[in-house]
Amino acid sequence: MTKVTLVYPYFRPFNDDSVFRFPPLGLGYIASSLRKHGVSVTLVDCTFLTKKEALKKIQLSNPEIIGIYSMFSMKQQSIALAKLRKNCEILIAGGPLPTLTPKDFLREFDVVVIGEGEETIVELVDAIEKNLDLSTIKGIVYREKGGGDVGITPSRAVIRDLDGVSFPSRDLFDNQSYKNYYSKKFGYTITSMITSRGCPFNCDFCSRSVFGNEFRTRSAVNIVDEIETVLALGYDRIWFADDCFTLNRKRLIEICDEIINRRLRVGWECLSRVDTIDRDVANKMREAGCVRVFFGIESGNNSVLAVMNKQTTVERARKAVFIAKKAGIQVGAFFILGYPSESDKTVLDTVRFASSLPLDYLSFTLPYPIPGTPLYERVKGEIALGDWNEPKNLRFIRHELLFRGGFSEGKLKFAIGKAMVQFYLRKYLGNRGYRLVGIPFERLTNLTFELIR
Repeated sequence: MTKVTLVYPYFRPFNDDSVFRFPPLGLGYIASSLRKHGVSVTLVDCTFLTKKEALKKIQLSNPEIIGIYSMFSMKQQSIALAKLRKNCEILIAGGPLPTLTPKDFLREFDVVVIGEGEETIVELVDAIEKNLDLSTIKGIVYREKGGGDVGITPSRAVIRDLDGVSFPSRDLFDNQSYKNYYSKKFGYTITSMITSRGCPFNCDFCSRSVFGNEFRTRSAVNIVDEIETVLALGYDRIWFADDCFTLNRKRLIEICDEIINRRLRVGWECLSRVDTIDRDVANKMREAGCVRVFFGIESGNNSVLAVMNKQTTVERARKAVFIAKKAGIQVGAFFILGYPSESDKTVLDTVRFASSLPLDYLSFTLPYPIPGTPLYERVKGEIALGDWNEPKNLRFIRHELLFRGGFSEGKLKFAIGKAMVQFYLRKYLGNRGYRLVGIPFERLTNLTFELIR
């Protein structure tokens, strides 16, 4: 029996509780596909391991094949692990970044899996076992034997029957460490699920490299069956990691009804667009256990939303927030500051709008031009080579894009700090207190922001 080891090279300081840590669902799905076909699988999730511990676990698994997942912040760790290969017949890379830039990984890896991997990996492992020609396997890029030429096979069709995909192998995750982490951080335990794949929208900054544009869904029964397996592991809440959990109204109501009919005691959180929620849906979500919804609002200026190709408006965003709040659901929102085409005025519009909303959670990021996105294609000539995938830190990504329109990193940091202060002043002082304290603060810091270069 072939031994396969799957590696998730996520290394962050153990004392950093500012990050959300979730198990690698993608590798969990890959593991289930392989196990279903009789392959022995070890999964090394580095989230709670030191690099030394991770390397030891990989070596002890004595694999014939190693598969390493990589996304945009993991490239260096993925390649560093690949360079340590010992007595391993084949090294495979997969995930968003290898899918977008496969040839970058072929210096250290033998094969890159493009897009969804559940079907590809089974055929690939079988071909390796039998020493077959890899050119017959759809959806891969590989080094020819001898290390010279690069082979690129035809694309593989996306998986449309998601109910036919086995649940991720959660027994391979370090569930106790995840539960301990969130119990300490929040006072409850939470893990992730994904109930659909693909996104039909074309936001300027968003990458759909693995799942594509075609929106595909699992049935309500299949989803709630998996919820029951998660609850059996001792988790209190579920984070639905879909790009837009609320996209299909009929399906969403079916999921909620299934949870209600089974009388499951589960809290859950999800991502939503502002134009896919209404009062009846929000009330149904709350009845089914939804405790928090996150909206990708992104900007408080309609002209910037148009540049981002969000196909929404500031007015619709405000309405969505109030609908969710009235239903008793906590609301979080994401915003981007310093987008190409922005001015001081539009940045301040976003700061003012964000801090005016009755939010429970507020997050600001800087624009991150991911390869393959329209944003990246538009600005790639202005970005120093490699900067986009080697951030000096994950909160403020330094690249030349920030300086278009006169924005320095310091200026945008000031705007974010200003927004957070205004948000908390309004939240804790109320509208009356904000008029007394917040408005003078807002006016003074508006002037300061405009003076910063």
